[in-house]
Amino acid sequence: MIGMKTDRFIVPEFGEVDLKDHPTDYTGDYDEKEDSLDDLAKNVEKMGELQNILYAQNVHALLVVIQAMDAAGKDSLIAHVMTGVNPQGCQVTSFKQPSLEELDHHYLWRCDKALPGKGMIGIFNRSHYEEVLVVRVHPQYLAGQRLPTSPDTEKDFWNKRCQQIRDWEDMLTANGTHVIKFFLHVSKDEQKKRFLDRIDEPDKNWKFSAGDAKERAYWDKYMAAYSEAMELTSSDASPWYIIPADKKWFTRLAVSEIIVKKLESLNLKYPKVDEKAKADLDEAKKILESEA
Repeated sequence: MIGMKTDRFIVPEFGEVDLKDHPTDYTGDYDEKEDSLDDLAKNVEKMGELQNILYAQNVHALLVVIQAMDAAGKDSLIAHVMTGVNPQGCQVTSFKQPSLEELDHHYLWRCDKALPGKGMIGIFNRSHYEEVLVVRVHPQYLAGQRLPTSPDTEKDFWNKRCQQIRDWEDMLTANGTHVIKFFLHVSKDEQKKRFLDRIDEPDKNWKFSAGDAKERAYWDKYMAAYSEAMELTSSDASPWYIIPADKKWFTRLAVSEIIVKKLESLNLKYPKVDEKAKADLDEAKKILESEA
């Protein structure tokens, strides 16, 4: 672990969030991408070692939630940071528009059934937070419910939904599934640049739709929704981290450092075998050594 100070990115429990106070181009003590590559590689290697112990111990699970505006680098982050993790012990779930089956259940249902089991790392590419972000900006997507009409009751509705999410995450933590949440904070100008790259480069065209550009008109509403959601749901047990995302290489480094620190905090240990198992191992060793 490289020892980067990551506390600056955390949203304190019940702390206020003003995203204007969080620079999107921050890179700490690193000036260029090349300066970060060795440290990222060290974190990736360490994460692989810790994940192996997590899997063997089979006591804890880790859920990594990644939220961001479009083109903030969620997919590439997962690809670069989790490259050293054994796929057998890691699962990635991408949440897109809900299916008809998912709409027939409560809004946490599809995320609940995608949770990682003990010994696993689960990654949510978008998540249950879409239900207080996209749905808040576009309440016409609020399945099965009508939004209250007065400003006071509407605010109370979203506050209650955030409290439900917070309670759900508290329950997960109490049962051994530890939750860390990342908001990849990209600037509107950088998003525009990345959108234009997707249009200009044929091999990136598939990533872009006209709706992505139209959604930029709601930027301020999204920033307000993100700020309030993080204020209401960041806790000591399940914290939010606001990660600068204009420089993808720094985003990857910061996230990898935080994940490694979280895994180390779980005091992971390989399980000890009992006396019978030790006797079986000794017998197996004798058999193998006696072979011609």
